[in-house]
Amino acid sequence: MKTVALIVAAGKGERTGATLPKQYAPLAGRAMLAWSHQAFGDHPAIDEVLVVIGAGQEALLAAAVPGARHVTGGATRRESVAAGLAALDGADLVLVHDAARPFLSAAVIDRLIAALATHDGAVPVLPVADTLVNADGANVPREALRRVQTPQAFRFVTLAAAHRAWRGGEATDDAQMVRALGGSVALVQGDTMLEKITYPGDIAAAEARLGRETRSALGFDVHRLADGEELWLGGVLIPHHQGLSGHSDADVALHAITDALLGTIAAGDIGMHFPPSDPQWRGAESGQFLRHALSLVEARGGRVTFVDLTLMCEAPKIGPHRDTIRARIGELLALPVERVSVKATTTERLGFTGRGEGIAAQAIVTVDLPGATW
Repeated sequence: MKTVALIVAAGKGERTGATLPKQYAPLAGRAMLAWSHQAFGDHPAIDEVLVVIGAGQEALLAAAVPGARHVTGGATRRESVAAGLAALDGADLVLVHDAARPFLSAAVIDRLIAALATHDGAVPVLPVADTLVNADGANVPREALRRVQTPQAFRFVTLAAAHRAWRGGEATDDAQMVRALGGSVALVQGDTMLEKITYPGDIAAAEARLGRETRSALGFDVHRLADGEELWLGGVLIPHHQGLSGHSDADVALHAITDALLGTIAAGDIGMHFPPSDPQWRGAESGQFLRHALSLVEARGGRVTFVDLTLMCEAPKIGPHRDTIRARIGELLALPVERVSVKATTTERLGFTGRGEGIAAQAIVTVDLPGATW
């Protein structure tokens, strides 16, 4: 069974008042579209993600989700979905999702796919909590009413047939067309995080729902001291009769901070991103490793809030260079120097650092990230 997610992102989104179409507007540090694209991409049951964009939106999509597969949609949502379906090859199940509903949970995807075992389609819904009245002010019973969300999931052949057979003007959603064809559509539990973003205040409300979380991670690194090498610590060249030996500039301090930063988003370690077997990193300045890790955190809407670095060595003395190192680390991370702590210690002449054979560094980095509350 091949399951494809189709994200409809072809609209102009003018009602939000943003200069960009709303699906590309920043939301907690990322383009709105990027949130649901990642949710689908991370889900083990989703084999492919296809984005339906508006004409001329290629550059916006490339900036929001580099490398995303896409097709150009039509003037209406129905035409855009049809264009997406026509571009799919060999799909068995398809989930159609609006890019304006960014906070999609794996649990909702699970419930939708499970429902397709016994139904032609499935849609997530929420009960109506408010009192409803009609235009004359008369109460409308709400017990049998539900608010419909996306993604909506279907057997591909059924949805494709429903689009081909539709003659009823502009449908409100794909489930309406499947029902018109006689298909069965299950209602599954939706999610309050899936509220649609439409008006100017909706983006701020969505960020408030998302919340923030604080994460900390540890980084540790060691390099040996050798003759004929420069000694770089924390991005600062330190006068010394020996330097640290390694594939790059062997800046043990920046390497430890980089690993800690990668750890806050569970993105592996420095060796995964910059393999020592790759000749392009020979002698490389370690600040670029740190900036890369920072860019990954920022791509997830995060920001660094504090760095605590401890250097372990007998020599050289770190004290005379402490403030310069703090300033350089702060510069690399766009962090005020008062949020950078640099400490140094010896190991009482014990171990390789005590014998002057190398330098070790340990770093703890704290970041603020959009909360993954769903």
